[in-house]
Amino acid sequence: MLAGDEPANQTEDFPAPSDRSDAVRNPAQVSFWLLEPAADAAMTYFYGQLFAMDTEIGAMFPAAMDVQRKRLFHALTRIIAGQDDREGLTCYLEELGRAHRKFGVRERHYEIFRRAMLATMHRFAAHSWNEAARSGWETAFEHAAAIMIEAARRDAEDSPAWWIATVTEVERRGPDIAVLTAAPEQPLSYLPGQHVSVQTLHWPRLWRRYSIANAPHPDGLLRLHVRAVRGGLVSPILVHQVRPGDSLVLGAPAGRMSADTQSDRDVLCLAGGTGLAPVKAIIEAIIAAPASRRREIVLYHGARRHQDLYDLTGLREMELAYPWLQVIPAVSDEPAHDVMHGTVPELAAKATWADRDIYISGPDHMIVKTVHVLRERGAPDHLIHYDLSAEASEAV
Repeated sequence: MLAGDEPANQTEDFPAPSDRSDAVRNPAQVSFWLLEPAADAAMTYFYGQLFAMDTEIGAMFPAAMDVQRKRLFHALTRIIAGQDDREGLTCYLEELGRAHRKFGVRERHYEIFRRAMLATMHRFAAHSWNEAARSGWETAFEHAAAIMIEAARRDAEDSPAWWIATVTEVERRGPDIAVLTAAPEQPLSYLPGQHVSVQTLHWPRLWRRYSIANAPHPDGLLRLHVRAVRGGLVSPILVHQVRPGDSLVLGAPAGRMSADTQSDRDVLCLAGGTGLAPVKAIIEAIIAAPASRRREIVLYHGARRHQDLYDLTGLREMELAYPWLQVIPAVSDEPAHDVMHGTVPELAAKATWADRDIYISGPDHMIVKTVHVLRERGAPDHLIHYDLSAEASEAV
C-alpha cells in the first residue's frame, strides 16, 4: 500500500468508476467515488502530506512517482470495494503486509498513512465527507492495517525482510532476453510457480517482479527469465548490463499459483513469452514428485516471433527425460515454421483440458483472455490456476 512494486511490462491506468449499487450501504465508497475524477491529483496530494509528516518515508520511494500513484489508487479501490469479500481481501492484505517488509515499513508508519489519507479524503471528497464516511474509512483502514501488520510480524519470525543474491550466470537467449542464475546468501524457501521482487543496485528503490523458473534445488540457486522492456528501467539493466558477481536484492516469494504435486490429474500448461518461467518450475516439481501414476503434461508455449521461443533446447531436454511431457511451441506474428500458429488464447481454444489441472502464465491481458476461453469451453474454475496483478484480477 505504501510502496508497491512497479510492474515490469504493463501500462496502468486509473481504474474505471466502481460499481455503485451499494451507495447507501457503504458511505466510505460513496466518498471514494469523488476521488475518481481527480485520482492523480488526489494521490499526488496524499504523498505530499505523507512525506511532510515523516521525511523517513520518502526514502522508501523512487524519484518517479507516476506509477506508484496509480498502484496506490488500485490498492485503495481493492480495500474499499472488498469489504464484502473478507476472505479474498484478507489474502490480498496479508501478501501486501509481507511484501512491505522489504521497503522498511514499520508499524508506526501505518498511523502516518492513516492521517495523510484522511487529510486527502477531507480535501477531495468534501461534499460527502461526513461522520459516516469518516467512520467507514477508519474502520476499513484499521481492518486492513491490522491484517498487514500481523502478516508482517509472522513473516519476520522466520524470514529476513530481503535477501542479497549473487548473480552466478547470465545466458543471453536473444537480443532482449536473458536467463539469470542467482545464489541467495541466505536460504530462500518458495513454492514452484511463485515470484520474487528484484532490485538492482543500478536503480535503488525500484522493484520488479520475476517468476522463479526452477523448482527448489538443494543448491539453492534461482533462475529468472527476463525480457528487456522497451523504455523500462530495471529489465534492460538485468538483460544487458548485469554480470556474474553482481548483487541483486530479492523480496519475499509471493504468488498463489503453485504446483499441486498431490493431484493425480493430467496437466495442461499455457505460457506466453517469459511467462514460461513459473510454468517450467511447476512442471519440474510435478515430474520430480513421487506419484502413483505418471501424469501426462502438455505445454503450449506461445510467442510473437520464432526468436522469442528462447528455451526450446531446455524444454526438449525435459521431454527426453520425461516422455509424458509434450511441448508445443507456437508463434503469432510470423509465418509458422515447424511450430503452431496462434496466440495463447487461440491455442487454449483447441487444447484438451478435460479433467486436467490447468496452469496459465504470461501478460495479464493474455491470462484474462485465456481464462475466459477456457470457461466458455466449460473448464471448471477449481482446475484453472493463474496469478494476476491486483489491478487485473477483477477482469476475471
